[in-house]
Amino acid sequence: MKLAYWMYSGPAHIGTLRIASSFKNVHAIMHAPLGDDYFNVMRSMLERDRNFTPVTASIVDRHVLARGSQEKVINNITRKDKEESPDLLILTPTCTSSILQEDLNNFVQRASMETESDVILADVNHYRVNELQASDRTLEQIVSFYLNKAKKLKTLDLQKTTKPSVNIIGLLSLGFHHQHDLVDLKRLFNDLDIEINQIIPENASVKELNLLPKAWFNFVPYREAGLLTAKRLYDEFDMPYVDITPMGLLNIKATIQRIQSILSDCNCVRNYDNYINLQTKYVSQAAWFSRSIDCQNLTGKTAIVFGDATHAAAMTKILVKEMGIDVLWAGTYCLNDEQWFQQQVKDLCSKIIITDDHNLVGDMIAKTEPNAIFGTQMERHIGKRLNIPCGVISSPVHIQNFPLSYKPFLGYEGTNQIADLIYNSFTLGMEDHLLDLFGGHDTTESLTSTLSADNLIKWSPEALKELGKIPGFVRGKVKRNTEKFAASKEYDLISLEIMYEAKEKVNS
Repeated sequence: MKLAYWMYSGPAHIGTLRIASSFKNVHAIMHAPLGDDYFNVMRSMLERDRNFTPVTASIVDRHVLARGSQEKVINNITRKDKEESPDLLILTPTCTSSILQEDLNNFVQRASMETESDVILADVNHYRVNELQASDRTLEQIVSFYLNKAKKLKTLDLQKTTKPSVNIIGLLSLGFHHQHDLVDLKRLFNDLDIEINQIIPENASVKELNLLPKAWFNFVPYREAGLLTAKRLYDEFDMPYVDITPMGLLNIKATIQRIQSILSDCNCVRNYDNYINLQTKYVSQAAWFSRSIDCQNLTGKTAIVFGDATHAAAMTKILVKEMGIDVLWAGTYCLNDEQWFQQQVKDLCSKIIITDDHNLVGDMIAKTEPNAIFGTQMERHIGKRLNIPCGVISSPVHIQNFPLSYKPFLGYEGTNQIADLIYNSFTLGMEDHLLDLFGGHDTTESLTSTLSADNLIKWSPEALKELGKIPGFVRGKVKRNTEKFAASKEYDLISLEIMYEAKEKVNS
């Protein structure tokens, strides 16, 4: 358990609720104290979606603490069964229910005797897993429950579709650009003449999960949710799966070639080489743009990458192999995916950071001073304080990551979006000095070499006035270098003379 004002991934019950709210007519009941029931507001506000099944909170109050919560939880389950007639009711434990050591599985078994709906308990350990791990586990648990149910009822359909088909696994609510990515994934499979059998859990029905084995293969666009389900389907039904994220030209090509190999193994020989070449030349502008005169301005630029394992690894590959940018270090907050992440980026950067401590990430950025950051919303805030531009490429999500306009990160259209993001992140900051010329302002605060430092070095009014004359696109770097020099000399106040002295030392 952790007390923090910022976390890269939320508590486990949020992952379970994201899965439940993604399915159609699946109702989640959360056993938690008042205040933990913010999910409905977050979901409706960020995704601007009114058509989702809200979460019900079975509140832990003083009466529950005194008498126990068994009857209250069971009553909430049976009440929602009668009011909503859901296909599935899923009881979501929280840290509070774990502390109370209540036998929620017993509650579920008792309630299931009185309900028409299926009732299950989310099988996640809230002290050992985070939001992303819980979403992956909950999806696999729901799929397994309905596959086993179909076996008992003898309704499991193992007959493969006539045409090549795919299950897309892992598209869920509150995902980073998931809705936009799905549009491009549908376009990709349509171009490849592959039918989509099921998309889960987004807008899917649990009643149709028995049709999953009909697909020829499974596709998992994001490692954080869906991989356990794909592995389960592979182990039980020998269904191959593709877990390469089609983000960037190289990854898209690898994804399509993997699909081509799977179809070939199924005696369906196809050659997608011509399609890859045409899309790379005429639909995606990224390959041409990376060789254009505009991108010559990026020669010698440096960057750092941090985010979830899927997006951080893909973005590092794009920057290094497709754009020719030097990545000083890359990292992820997905501690459970450390081995895979290191394997993906070990030859692309000089250092790899695996941490969920945002203070450590901030200090690393301040020390390495990259020209641009590609990270989460936290790195965007860090970059703003350091006057370093940042492109957001990963969750945690913010309202800005749910644009009304079409902005995918996957597929060939996604390559254009990413190319714009990279170019603008590096170049727009160079024009900040125009704000000064036309009456603009600079709100960047004075910083020491690390963001977690307790004491800030002060600047004299004369030194600040002189600093204001420096163009905005290099002002942040000059400020940091001067403060480093002052710290090394143990100066508490930076005067005009110290500023000039620092300039001479740095340039010598």
